[in-house]
Amino acid sequence: MTKYEQIADIIRKRIKEGIYPTDSWLPNQVDLVDEFQVSRVTIKKAMNILTMEGLVYSQRGAGTRVLNNDLLGVDNYSAKDYEGLSVQMKGRDLKSHIIYFNVEFPDELVQKRLMISAHQPVYKIIRLRIVDGNPYVIEHSFMPTNIVLNLTVDVLKKSIYDYIHQELGLGFAGALRNIKADRPDDYDKEFLKCGDCDPILELDQVIYLKDGKIIDYSRSRSRFDQRSYSVLDVIDN
Repeated sequence: MTKYEQIADIIRKRIKEGIYPTDSWLPNQVDLVDEFQVSRVTIKKAMNILTMEGLVYSQRGAGTRVLNNDLLGVDNYSAKDYEGLSVQMKGRDLKSHIIYFNVEFPDELVQKRLMISAHQPVYKIIRLRIVDGNPYVIEHSFMPTNIVLNLTVDVLKKSIYDYIHQELGLGFAGALRNIKADRPDDYDKEFLKCGDCDPILELDQVIYLKDGKIIDYSRSRSRFDQRSYSVLDVIDN
């Protein structure tokens, strides 16, 4: 676990225990730097995690306030999160069942999303993520083989994003996301136990690296009653 994740854990616990109550202001960054003996960049990364979780928001010149997030359910997550399910489900029992894994040439849609040619091979990955013993989300992912090197089954059973960050040394710069409702397909019916008329919540996204290349095109599909997304929008006057 990184230092900023440790700091985020500590502050999250203080919020839940009421040490930092709803609508109160967190200590300023200078005080947090002194307390944890880290850089302001590390504190800012910790604050970004808590902001994405809907626990706090920061406003320039004012500070960081603890939010009343009662409107967020247990499985409500920020639409701006970049770290994937392994981070979101930290502290819960998360397993991955590999439904399909192969290297293929991309079809027209994947070419367009990844901005690659028809002759550039990609990993095609379909995984069922299981949380606390229950089927939770099906991830359909496509990644260029020349960027995500040496991807293996062992990596797929853990966290692909951890592998990208820690083993390949690549950082994300941003993402384009679309959230929509859809009808269940055969995978949803088999692995998520959806009925023919149960709606599916789909998060369709592409993730960019700092050099502008696209590293991931994915579709994450969940049952309508198991997952939702939120956006914290703060106007900085």
